[in-house]
Amino acid sequence: MKFQGANSVGQREKKSITMKLLIKNGHVVDPANKIDDILDILIDANKISLVGKDIKASVDKTIDATKRIVMPGIIDMHVHLREPGREDKETIASGTLAALKGGITSVLAMPNTQIPIDCSQNLKLLKSIIKKTSHANVLIAAAITKARQGKELTEISQLKKEGILAITDDGASVDDERLMSEALKQAMKHKVLVICHCEDVSISKDGVINLGFISTRLGLRGVSCESEYRRVRRDIQLAEKLGASIHIAHVSCKESVEIIAKAKKKSLRLSAETAPHYFSFSEEDLLGYNTNMKVNPPLRSKEDVVEIKQGLKSGVIDVIASDHAPHTDNEKIIEFERAEFGAIGLETELAASITELVDQGILNWTQLVQKFTVNPAKILGIDRGTLGKGAIADIIIVDTEREWTVESKDFLSRSKNSPFIGRRLKGIVELTILNGKIAYNRC
Repeated sequence: MKFQGANSVGQREKKSITMKLLIKNGHVVDPANKIDDILDILIDANKISLVGKDIKASVDKTIDATKRIVMPGIIDMHVHLREPGREDKETIASGTLAALKGGITSVLAMPNTQIPIDCSQNLKLLKSIIKKTSHANVLIAAAITKARQGKELTEISQLKKEGILAITDDGASVDDERLMSEALKQAMKHKVLVICHCEDVSISKDGVINLGFISTRLGLRGVSCESEYRRVRRDIQLAEKLGASIHIAHVSCKESVEIIAKAKKKSLRLSAETAPHYFSFSEEDLLGYNTNMKVNPPLRSKEDVVEIKQGLKSGVIDVIASDHAPHTDNEKIIEFERAEFGAIGLETELAASITELVDQGILNWTQLVQKFTVNPAKILGIDRGTLGKGAIADIIIVDTEREWTVESKDFLSRSKNSPFIGRRLKGIVELTILNGKIAYNRC
């Protein structure tokens, strides 16, 4: 395993990059340009200069991608990097190294850090850390409300001027409808995406797993699906009334899928995501009290898992994101009810998706790549997610047949709280190219 170019992305961009790379004979999947074929890709400096058959050129390095998938770098629009404030869990540096290993070249950092991203001062601090230590593209979401307390809006206009792409109180929902409506208005005015964490805490209260037979059997307090889908419905209704655009985070249950599907038929400006743990596991996987599977929203029923997969297949769910949420052993290896919610996912999300979706015939490769690249790029309004001529060369090469067992010792993340530990997955990233340079090489 090799990482190349240890300087930050910001530092790399200041340098004159003249390296030429040629990727040969790869199965190129690029939904943005309707490409699904065996092709070569020529990279000059940090951009793609040519995609075609049998390209001949004088280059610095030729990469044989025979029998490999070549796709745009993954854009993960839901990542908790924990810095500033909880560097014991994760840092910008460790999180972006883990991202590169997982084939992720761009991440959207959530604002629920211990020093919340809710004002210009804190945003500038985060940007300085990213500039100095990041190994991948880090995009920033700021909080909707100050200290994420749901009482007073942040200065959205100023935060937008300083570079945020989205606002969210992720980890908490904005309960006050008037305040949420005003946030949507401000977001529309300043062209900022609103990402909704949909949870009605008056319903979820102190629950720790899905409400049902399993919660009763385990003697744990349950969280009903209603706590999620009621808030999904409310936020969609507010957005519809105002003509606003919203993105629903970490969809976990069939009722949410149904509500989103009905809303999309009205041509609302609406998108939604789910995470691999919601289509890879169900509440029954909690019978061993594995706290790495304690997530929020909780793992749902097998029926919900089926509906999440169907929502991905039908296009109701637009995006797959990790909801990477690192926690220390002290926060996870304790009694289930006391353990923190959340699981890491940067290094497993692609393989889990190949295993659970492509191999099971739920999605084909074009559909999978679209949910990892084209759709999040479009939703966030960034110039990534494509392998077209002139595009920034963020590219990954994937061995789709290689099987591997997830082991905690192999994680680059500072935290090891993965629900996939011990599970056999299919597909592994061999090479990650970031801004035209090889940033990660498994060999």
